[in-house]
Amino acid sequence: MDLLFKNFVLAEFNPLNPIVPHKVFEFTVGNYIIPVSNHMIMIAFASLLLLIFIPIAARPKRLAPKGLQNMIEAVCVYLREEVARPALHEHTDRFISFIWTMFFFILTLNLLAMIPTEAIIHLITKKPNHYGGPATANIWITGALAVTTFFVTHIAGIRQQGIVHYFKTFTPPVPKVIWPFIFVLELITAFVRPFALAMRLFANMVAGHALMATLLGLIIVFKNFWIGGIAVGAIVGISFLELLVAFLQAYIFTLLSTLFISFSISPEH
Repeated sequence: MDLLFKNFVLAEFNPLNPIVPHKVFEFTVGNYIIPVSNHMIMIAFASLLLLIFIPIAARPKRLAPKGLQNMIEAVCVYLREEVARPALHEHTDRFISFIWTMFFFILTLNLLAMIPTEAIIHLITKKPNHYGGPATANIWITGALAVTTFFVTHIAGIRQQGIVHYFKTFTPPVPKVIWPFIFVLELITAFVRPFALAMRLFANMVAGHALMATLLGLIIVFKNFWIGGIAVGAIVGISFLELLVAFLQAYIFTLLSTLFISFSISPEH
């Protein structure tokens, strides 16, 4: 019976279940039914948190900032001076708002994903639910962020250089015979860059949460003190690693977005 139970649990257990989007509720607008998923709720909640706490952190004008203001200001200064300015130079102030917004939005989503919202609500209400979840483990969401970078990048390049000159300088100086081939390759690269941005963030978030869900499943299946202890220790270690990944992936996405913008606004890109 014990073996049968383990086989049943293994068959039913899906480590991707906490990661994939789940419909929480739906509402009707005219003749259209609009479903709302847990990831959509997390996006709205992250936006609300940023709209509340960023202005609060920026409001007090202190000569020596402290607490939340000091932390936010330190991150903003670092992104402006160490990430944006070396790449964008005199254009830094034009794009720094976009860079700050992208970093804090992705970071907030990544950090919220580490909170076991579903389990907490279940403990309180004693009812199953699908609230919470890693929104950045949804390829549609990371894809939307990457598409935003794509449009900002090329619109900035066109506004800076003009549409004709922008596409003329889309490729490096090469012989006219091979220019069409290089242009096609550069055009493909322009679309591959946002795809790589989306996939990098998506894959890293999925991998970490799937691994933690798998380790939790081992505790449920085997119900063994030693296996449970090892699994819990591994989950704690991976959680610290996921915390690092949350910051790192937000930084990498922001850094690459900054570099792509710098390529587009420089005539020699």
